[in-house]
Amino acid sequence: ERARDYLHKTGRFIVIGGIVSPVHDSYGKTGLVSSRHRLTMCQLAVQSSDWIRVDPWECYQDTWQTTCSVLEHHRDLMKRVTGCILSNVNTPSITPVIGQPQNESSQNIYQNNNNVSSKPTAAKILGKVGESLSRICCVRPPMERFTFVDENANLGTVMRYEEIELRILLLCGSDLLESFCIPGLWNEADMEVIVGEFGIVVVPRDGADPERIMNHSSILRKYKNNILVVKDDSNHPMSVVSSTKSRLALQHGDGHVVDYLCQPVIDYILKSQLYINASG
Repeated sequence: ERARDYLHKTGRFIVIGGIVSPVHDSYGKTGLVSSRHRLTMCQLAVQSSDWIRVDPWECYQDTWQTTCSVLEHHRDLMKRVTGCILSNVNTPSITPVIGQPQNESSQNIYQNNNNVSSKPTAAKILGKVGESLSRICCVRPPMERFTFVDENANLGTVMRYEEIELRILLLCGSDLLESFCIPGLWNEADMEVIVGEFGIVVVPRDGADPERIMNHSSILRKYKNNILVVKDDSNHPMSVVSSTKSRLALQHGDGHVVDYLCQPVIDYILKSQLYINASG
């Protein structure tokens, strides 16, 4: 949510959906529980959200998928299901996002009655962009044109729906960004695609300064403009959000686990006896 709010404040983006994609069981990380449990916990965590969904595709594959492959899967799926042209950060498309017959009337279906030079008021993008592209690629949205002004995105100008380009960005903590600097850990061709073609939104984490990290990698330096670092203005820094801290709190019976997890997830973990050590 904070990453979305920050992207809106930049005036460059309107976030219409978030995808949580749990990793495949064969990823092999120590302490990784079955994807069956991880999918359920993620679904419980976002059940009250109207814009974040959990995608099981990565878990259902025959083996572990690279981050690059997962991003490409979602990009291809959005193209196929929505008919949209997805923007490449280096070579933005000049083709309308939703194809329209050129002789079709441009009459607005939703029209903002206010002067467009005043503070923008939302004429919902295709009903929140086809209800957030029908929950991120479940149903193909209709093809009508809509006038769009979003009061939260700080765009300041009217845009038509067919002028909006979709992009998929990787959201991660600065600790993952730092792993890009470890020689041999990431395939360099994949890094070029992830940072160069998609782009990254980075949430700062304890002890991992994004600016310092970017200066230690030639690829990150090369595509620095494609890396957006979320600035946290709240009294509760995002750096405290940690799955590792959550597991440790559960193992030690620490009541502060409620600082990291919502109650339905805690209830599921206790019911399923996850992350409980021998002395637990």
